[in-house]
Amino acid sequence: MSEMRVTGHAFLLADSSGNLIDDIDTDMIFHNRWLHITDPSEMAQYALGNLEGYENFAARVKPGSWVVAGRNFGAGSSRQQAVDCFKALGCAGIVAVSVAPIYLRNAINAGLPIAQVPDLVRKVESGDELELDLVDGVIKNVRSKQILTPSPGISRVQVEIYQAGGLLNI
Repeated sequence: MSEMRVTGHAFLLADSSGNLIDDIDTDMIFHNRWLHITDPSEMAQYALGNLEGYENFAARVKPGSWVVAGRNFGAGSSRQQAVDCFKALGCAGIVAVSVAPIYLRNAINAGLPIAQVPDLVRKVESGDELELDLVDGVIKNVRSKQILTPSPGISRVQVEIYQAGGLLNI
């Protein structure tokens, strides 16, 4: 990640009709049977392993990819592994229609870029290059030239945490 821009290609979490999947909870992101794993590099292989159709996500996603999802991403328990597995895979970050509040805070604190874009549906295709501009607080879809505006916006505190690599580094 550069100091003020986070770029990568979109990896859509979509159903067979091409619709973004809603209500992806932390158990789907990182199943509780793997909670004994403490090394993030080992966690990576289990990312989304309990989400139907994405059991092999870790083998398919490329480092630097933006994970793109529907509403209520990360609902459920406060499971830090559900954030750390994406970081361990080298994901650029997460863009979703909405994010569960505790997941949002865990991602921010861990230094994983994350944004809620309420009008995201049908504005991003798999493989689109997305660029989060931390100065302007917007995401640009490079292919379509569309500007996606996170709501709530990216705060100055979030930017400082991202730049430090996580809250514990401040």
